[in-house]
Amino acid sequence: MSLAIFDLDNTLLGTDSDHAWGEFLLEQGAVDPVNYRETNERFYRQYQQGCLDIHAYLAFALQPLADNTPEQLASWHQQFMAGKIEPHILIKGEELLARHRAKGDHLLIITATNRFIAGPIAERLGVDDLIAVEPEVIDGRYTTRISGTPSYREGKIERLEQWIETQDITLDDAWFYSDSHNDLPLLERVDNPVAVDPDEILRREAENRGWRIITLRD
Repeated sequence: MSLAIFDLDNTLLGTDSDHAWGEFLLEQGAVDPVNYRETNERFYRQYQQGCLDIHAYLAFALQPLADNTPEQLASWHQQFMAGKIEPHILIKGEELLARHRAKGDHLLIITATNRFIAGPIAERLGVDDLIAVEPEVIDGRYTTRISGTPSYREGKIERLEQWIETQDITLDDAWFYSDSHNDLPLLERVDNPVAVDPDEILRREAENRGWRIITLRD
């Protein structure tokens, strides 16, 4: 049995769930239609460029969770899953998960998206475990803060190492699938790094290092 690790957005999904959640909130009229879209797009460009201030982004991204009741958020998430996520679940991604599952591998998603968004997606995909950004909850309501280290860039390694300490599993012969150059630190740590429909920077790095490059898109 090996550990099979997967990025979520633009890897197993044909979309970025964090960004799509922002677009969903705009459609619901839940956020300012001008300022929120401009800010969401700016942070998304910074992520793509590899210069995102993750803490600034999370303070922005978690504000709608803090502003709304758990009941409202749960209702929205059901609509979000049906309209924004389900159509973008990649068939070849599910087939890849199934191949690792059939081998007896332990399936883990590690993502910089927060658990409120990513948790139901990971459950839908049937993975064994999820490492995500953990929004702080006080008295049953979200705040704009997080608990622990955000699982982003080098933070993914820190969170993974913390998780492994609690498991009967190691990184020996581990796999990691990702589309993003932001995941280079973790890709460098595993025995089987795989670039999935990679961005330009990751594709160049994968080619230079002789890493496997695959597509999960139709």
